[in-house]
Amino acid sequence: MRRREIITLLGSAAVAWSIAARAQQAPRLRTVGVVLPYPQHDPQSQARAKAFSSGLQQAGWIEGQNLRTEFRWEATEPERIRVHSADLVRLQADVILANSTPVVTALLQETHTVPIVFVSVTDPVGQGFVQNFARPGGNVTGFTNIEPSFGGKMFELLKEMAPSLTRVAMLYNPVSNPSTERYLSFVQSAAAIQSVQAVAAPVLTTSEIEMALRDVGQMPQTGVVVMLDTFVTTHRKLIMSLTEQYRLPAIYPVPFFAREGALAAIGADIVDLFRRAAPYVDRILKGSNPGELPVQAPVKFEMIINLKTARALGLEVPPTLLARADEVIE
Repeated sequence: MRRREIITLLGSAAVAWSIAARAQQAPRLRTVGVVLPYPQHDPQSQARAKAFSSGLQQAGWIEGQNLRTEFRWEATEPERIRVHSADLVRLQADVILANSTPVVTALLQETHTVPIVFVSVTDPVGQGFVQNFARPGGNVTGFTNIEPSFGGKMFELLKEMAPSLTRVAMLYNPVSNPSTERYLSFVQSAAAIQSVQAVAAPVLTTSEIEMALRDVGQMPQTGVVVMLDTFVTTHRKLIMSLTEQYRLPAIYPVPFFAREGALAAIGADIVDLFRRAAPYVDRILKGSNPGELPVQAPVKFEMIINLKTARALGLEVPPTLLARADEVIE
């Protein structure tokens, strides 16, 4: 073999070895899908995405180096949820973070192998997502946001702020959160103890929200307990504006509602749940079985009262209640 040919052959081999070495050294890019119910620029979307991404970064997952995060936004309508779910499964995501019961339902129609970590699901056992909290089984685990008895606590807080109430309407969407029926019974039981009539106000569309609150607004001494689901949370601005228009005392299940103008809100810190979800995703990416990671309940709750809204409704919030609040907005 000629000397020039030998040099060329050796040079080609060196290049090949160099490329192979770099390929072996480069970490494999892992894909994490995230499905959120609100628009991308909604403050809640940004807060939740930031909490989750920061948690992954602390665990050593760096976007573009060893991680690719695929966000899907505005997952509230069934068809959009279905498209997002199918898309992430088609992309072969290594783990999917699912925010809400309808999203988990849609994902399980697409896959029983891709690991799913849920956030803000109310009844994972009743919905059939997991076998039990201690050992979920299957490909799903995650973080709940509320328990059925919480509905009764919401009513009691509302009654403290508006003691003259004789009727309370329970606003909810039976499709976006099918397990709500379990929570309604606790509201009804708590209301009955104080001789308050509790009536269900199911809504499926924005026009139904408008009609329901218009009807409730015509009933004297009536308040509203807004039950937790992605539909009413997505349309919170409409609900808050209508309760203000009809001068209806209302309590909401997510703390940030009060910061946006609602009379009062009590519930789990959802952003904290996203923060806690990051270590679970990290563990799954490193080989843990989601079916062996226990479902966890919230550990951080907040009660926020908006005194500005209370004054506009002519309510005098008891000092003892203000003292119990985590935050009072003047």
